[in-house]
Amino acid sequence: MPYSVALPAWLEKVSEDPAYGWAISAWSRACSVEGAWFDHAKADAVAERWPRIFRLTDDRFRGKAFRLLPWQEITVRLLVGWKLPTEALDPETHRPIVEHVRLFRRLDLWIPRKNGKSEFLAALGVLFFVLEKVAGGQAFVFGRNEDQGFVPFRKMQAIIEVGNGIKEDAAGNVRVVLNKKSIFVRETGALCELLTGKPDGKHGRSPTVILGDEIHEWLTRELADTLRQGTGSRLQPIELYASTAGRKSSRVGWEWYQESLGIMSGDIDNPRALVVHFAIDEEDDWTDEAVWRKANPSLGLTPTLDYLRTEFRNAKGRPVPEAIFQCYHLNRWVDQVGGWLPKAKWSACSSGPKAWKTTWQRMKGRRCRLALDVSATRDLTALVLEFEPEGDGESWTLLPLFWIPEGTLEERAIEDRRVDWRRWVKDGALIATPGDSVDQNFVGAAIKQAFEDFDVEAAGFDPWNARKLITDLEADGLDIELFHEMRQGTSSLGEATKSFERMVFAGEYDHGGHPVLAWMAGHCQVRFDENLNYVPAKKRSLDKIDGIVAAVMARALAMSGLEPEVSVYETRGILEIEI
Repeated sequence: MPYSVALPAWLEKVSEDPAYGWAISAWSRACSVEGAWFDHAKADAVAERWPRIFRLTDDRFRGKAFRLLPWQEITVRLLVGWKLPTEALDPETHRPIVEHVRLFRRLDLWIPRKNGKSEFLAALGVLFFVLEKVAGGQAFVFGRNEDQGFVPFRKMQAIIEVGNGIKEDAAGNVRVVLNKKSIFVRETGALCELLTGKPDGKHGRSPTVILGDEIHEWLTRELADTLRQGTGSRLQPIELYASTAGRKSSRVGWEWYQESLGIMSGDIDNPRALVVHFAIDEEDDWTDEAVWRKANPSLGLTPTLDYLRTEFRNAKGRPVPEAIFQCYHLNRWVDQVGGWLPKAKWSACSSGPKAWKTTWQRMKGRRCRLALDVSATRDLTALVLEFEPEGDGESWTLLPLFWIPEGTLEERAIEDRRVDWRRWVKDGALIATPGDSVDQNFVGAAIKQAFEDFDVEAAGFDPWNARKLITDLEADGLDIELFHEMRQGTSSLGEATKSFERMVFAGEYDHGGHPVLAWMAGHCQVRFDENLNYVPAKKRSLDKIDGIVAAVMARALAMSGLEPEVSVYETRGILEIEI
């Protein structure tokens, strides 16, 4: 017979709160499992003893009793209270017996940053690994890599250190031995190990506790699957997973999140998984502080409301920081972001609509950095120079040049009537080179002229499709020590992208109203890495953005402070910088 569906008092008081839909769903699903029952005495005992045993570990909280917040108490009660009878063989007589084990063998915790996720996850790990006293228990802690897994692992060690009677017994005898990458429980012979995030060499283990953090950054779920498959000999193993939101393009994390939502809604039949989920809904107004409370159940304790308000003010009105705020603090998944550079902000960065026509002449003799983004043979090639301000109140000046094969103009004009390609050529904003591919001799001539007319401190280029041009420039006598190979990933351009964005929004640039660069700015999108660092996204933007990419590259050169000392060819060839 199904278990009584009546909610206990600790659930009844949140039953009307939409933020706790996951808890009501979990109770309802557990009630429908044949034979399942709730051990109120066990749940009450663990919840009551928790703050007497566990202590918090960081900052102003260190050493204080770990008093469970409502969402944490509900999670603990559900995990330890729900039981399920299961058939087993008596290890001595081999006769069939019935054991009552945990119903929930897996926890998926999805919650925004700064809500005490790591501390709570680590405390659960200690509860099930140390305090449950399973003889010969095995626990494994991991993240995307060892450094990431070390965060919850070190939290477990800290909780053991400051807890009441966890590390030592009443007589002062050491019960738990803490090592750099392991935790050993003397009484039970149980061992907890920190793992790398790779599945290689992880077979043959028999986990009682599996603890994995930051699912949204994982490259594969193979390690989690491998460890789960090793739990077969254990009576009631448990998997503890936690994460914030991330990129939708991160396949492992996004698919796991969708699976969690499916379990919570009942679309996926997995009664052994408990999903704890705090996030805003798609229709929610993310600027509403009431919505922040919905997604942040620890708000006021951690994070503080003042902290969220500050982060909100810093993000408001800027598409990418807004997306990051929603991801990290409201648990809303993101992907590429369009409208990165709003038209009004971009237009404000101009001393006049036609000022670009005189920029070369006005900047003669001035110090600058130069960046080149060479296209495929039939596309645009971009060269952007960034000039430093020389007086108070002067802006950083951008000087862009663009080339296009003349043979592709007619085709482009037919395919895209939004852009007056021939007008740009006529006005000099776009240089058409003879034939069906960009003649790099024209580009090389412009670069050589730039070295003659300006004080070029550094030049950056994406090595793809540009090596012959750089070799030709060296043969023509240019100082090759000034040229730096620049990859277009977040490690090289991430910080420069943020700086470029900030300067656009602050009106610190003067791009002279160049029409081609404005067109590119208007449809440029950005892409994120697993840490939500971002760079301009060529493949995801609606059209060409080579000029914006080159401008970011020039910004990276200005930020790097490169001062060449010896010829790159005397050391290792063309230098690749990582900014």
